[in-house]
Amino acid sequence: MRRRSLLIAVPAGLVTLAGCGDDDAADSAEGNGSASPSAPEAAPSPKIVDGPLPAITAGTKFGEKPTVAKGSGDPSKDLAVKTVIAGGGKVVAENDYIQAHYLGQIWDTAKVFANSYDAKTTALVQLAQGQIFEGWRYGLTGKKVGSRVEMAVPPTWGYGKEGNAQAGVKGTDTLVFVVDIKDTFSTKSSAKGTEVAQDNVDLPKVGTNTDGKAPSLEVPKTDPPKKLVANYVIEGDGDEVTAENTVLVQYKGVQWDTGKEFDSTYANKQLVSFSLQQVVKGWSQGLTGKKVGSRVLIVIPPELGYGDNPPQGSGIAKGATLVFTVDLLAKM
Repeated sequence: MRRRSLLIAVPAGLVTLAGCGDDDAADSAEGNGSASPSAPEAAPSPKIVDGPLPAITAGTKFGEKPTVAKGSGDPSKDLAVKTVIAGGGKVVAENDYIQAHYLGQIWDTAKVFANSYDAKTTALVQLAQGQIFEGWRYGLTGKKVGSRVEMAVPPTWGYGKEGNAQAGVKGTDTLVFVVDIKDTFSTKSSAKGTEVAQDNVDLPKVGTNTDGKAPSLEVPKTDPPKKLVANYVIEGDGDEVTAENTVLVQYKGVQWDTGKEFDSTYANKQLVSFSLQQVVKGWSQGLTGKKVGSRVLIVIPPELGYGDNPPQGSGIAKGATLVFTVDLLAKM
């Protein structure tokens, strides 16, 4: 059984696909719809066909905001998927997290209800059942990073018969998506960058393997530091993380006094994505300003961790200093 991450201070919702910088949707819920990408109920596997699909009339390059024509005639009852631009990167697998730009509109009206391009912030979503539209899960699995994919998603593999009133989507609407796949991440993903010397003998030492396996984490038999420590082990070359970002990570955590592991994405075989506004202060402060692609050692004193109120059943002692190794894979 997969354990819920112990890091979350406030329950996090699913990544949403509505209200992401779309001017046309600004009149609805102040342009910030809360449409969930998860299917309302389990759907059967679709038959995938290559059309019909509306033309992309402008913004035809990868990474450019596309303009998509209104659907002509009736859409297919099946899931229509076309690779508009074929990328040459890693192959996307089911259960991977993908980082992507996207635009979504309604077949019959061409009304855009979701769009990440205007906000200049990519989406970070997992292609897993219950985490994203089934149309995305089936349509994007097997595609390569660097690809632009267009899809026409019938209600069965979109919002279902209920539709989504806040997004302006009826239960009979077929949805058209254009998705630019920027990257993909799995449980085999690791930090990538330049190793940084770990010279302080009074701090834990972290392994530098980048094979997707858990790095070693050796805690010295000394008193823990009184202040937060957040040091590069491997320095990536990606963008710096801000306190408002959502991040995708691999990590493991141990208690300073015992060296006992209490949480690990490696052991759970599941990456974790969360907002830095929803985690313990030591994480949000420790990762802010760090570069994507990095491995970071974080030592969290009790007042920036759980203090005297550790999660029930976590095995974390009251007043414990916590030690983490964190691979910062992506942000949004």
